[in-house]
Amino acid sequence: MAWFKRDRAGINTATENKKEAPDGLWNKCPSCKKPLLKSEQIENKYVCQYCGYHLRIGSAEYFSVLFDDNQFTELFGSLRSADPLNFEDTKKYTERIAESHAKTGLNDAIRSGHGKIEGQDLVIACMDFTFIGGSMGSVVGEKIARSIDYCIQHKLPFLLISKSGGARMMEAAFSLMQMAKTSAKLALLGQAKLPYISLLTDPTTGGVTASYAMLGDINIAEPGALIGFAGPRVIKETIKKDLPKGFQTAEFVLEHGFLDFIVDRREMKHKIATFLRNIL
Repeated sequence: MAWFKRDRAGINTATENKKEAPDGLWNKCPSCKKPLLKSEQIENKYVCQYCGYHLRIGSAEYFSVLFDDNQFTELFGSLRSADPLNFEDTKKYTERIAESHAKTGLNDAIRSGHGKIEGQDLVIACMDFTFIGGSMGSVVGEKIARSIDYCIQHKLPFLLISKSGGARMMEAAFSLMQMAKTSAKLALLGQAKLPYISLLTDPTTGGVTASYAMLGDINIAEPGALIGFAGPRVIKETIKKDLPKGFQTAEFVLEHGFLDFIVDRREMKHKIATFLRNIL
């Protein structure tokens, strides 16, 4: 039984000879806390194989899940935020933009792409929470507007994946204007009789929920996603009452009629493709 315990004490390994797992090889499920191997996460569409928890992912991962063979043409990728208000709190807004770009490799909190899903053309605009909390600023609104114009021009359906903390405070009214701008563009998409699918993921809050996220021809969500306007603590302090169990989860929102259905990410591509086949 010697291999169960050391025969000799005081065995040390030199620092240069110690081996560690490469960064990013493993992850831990936030729900069940079990270790997840990166390759297994990719194979399982970034859903925990033990408890079904949907891990937070960005546009690159969603595009790989939805687009056929991860093949797509990125649209309007060069757009970057300006600083119309010369905003500064603990640091300048321009510095936050530069830091977020360096950290994530993204130009802003949304990416748009044109590709195929089960052989059908589709434009997808997907928000990225890692870029300043997925906040909605002028670039987010402009990319959505231009993506809709592209859909109308080429007669394509539109899928918007929301993942956001709400309006970007550093742009103030310029950010809030994007709510009306994107809603007006979606009305034009509807007049062109082109489908708009809204996918709400964890979290979808604030001005995003109050505008384009809830205006889909079908509104769908991932299991357990946080969906709401103000946070639960703010609401509780305002109404002075305890909130129902599961308040602002996708399941609660579905039960109260704000969603059409909830779908597992592993089935998302087929569900969306089936919907498009049935209406186009």
